[in-house]
Amino acid sequence: MVLLAKVACCGQSSIVTGRLQCSHLPKESKMAVSIPTDSLYSALNSVKKLRTFMGDLFKVLSSGGVGCEKADKFLDSKFVEDVQDYINKINQAFRDLEQSTNNLSAPAGPFSLGNSALLSQESVPNKQALYKQLVKSFKWNDKVHEYSAMSLPLLSFNLLKRSHANSSPKRRRIQPNCHNVPPQVVDSAIAFVDRLFPNMTMSVTRPYTSNAVLQITLGRVFQGLISFKGLMIEWVMIKGLGEQLDLWTESRYKVFQKVTENTHAAMLHFYSPTIPDYAIRSFMTWLHSYQSLFSDPCKSCHNHLHNNMPPTWRDYRSLEPYHEECKH
Repeated sequence: MVLLAKVACCGQSSIVTGRLQCSHLPKESKMAVSIPTDSLYSALNSVKKLRTFMGDLFKVLSSGGVGCEKADKFLDSKFVEDVQDYINKINQAFRDLEQSTNNLSAPAGPFSLGNSALLSQESVPNKQALYKQLVKSFKWNDKVHEYSAMSLPLLSFNLLKRSHANSSPKRRRIQPNCHNVPPQVVDSAIAFVDRLFPNMTMSVTRPYTSNAVLQITLGRVFQGLISFKGLMIEWVMIKGLGEQLDLWTESRYKVFQKVTENTHAAMLHFYSPTIPDYAIRSFMTWLHSYQSLFSDPCKSCHNHLHNNMPPTWRDYRSLEPYHEECKH
């Protein structure tokens, strides 16, 4: 079995112009490893002959005595001679195989698998693919090292001059702390927004320590939850009026699922660490434009429905409604 595995390992290499090159080596090291083609052909032919003789022997043994007139003809001299002849051929083929494999060497790679190389000889079917997976993982590991070595000199040409590590103390920017403000500041900012939109009901709760959770109801259109971390909007969930509100379960209606996705994009668009109160007002103004979700047509196609959906997108500047397929 060790000899067969050795031949099989060498047989996985590719033969090009009379020389054998290892297919799993990098491009720069393929020419360094080569095995004579004649030795490999001789080893493979020895394996083929050995398997053929073994098959013929078992075929003779399985049919011995069948069709004979007398039972003692099972030990007939001709039958014994045939069996002995195949055994001699098997011994000769095995010696040829052993001699051929001694002239071969396992192709060396840029990595060392150690004792894991013996996994290729595993007889359990669910473990036979483990060796190939290990080889692939080592290939990707070598590629990562190669690409990182190539990218290092390229990235060194473009240093981040405006980063805090390279900037002088006089020009260093003040780190934003909008996520760490007193609860009174958050309540004041929400109260100011509440006065701007009379038809949007707002109530503040703090189920998670000092971080506020704002529950809104926009007319007869939808309801939602807005989670704050200080003055920074952290999460938004929009649902229908008859649904149970929570921060993690999506609405069962497709239209409100789309509105929730768009609010997440708007949350990132209006984010401003330097003027967080203005970011909250801008976001709530944009969200308030959904009061005409089921009444205004799309500004692009001038239709109320497209693929059975109303205009669920609002422009960040003009607040005009658009379908998902019609937006800019």
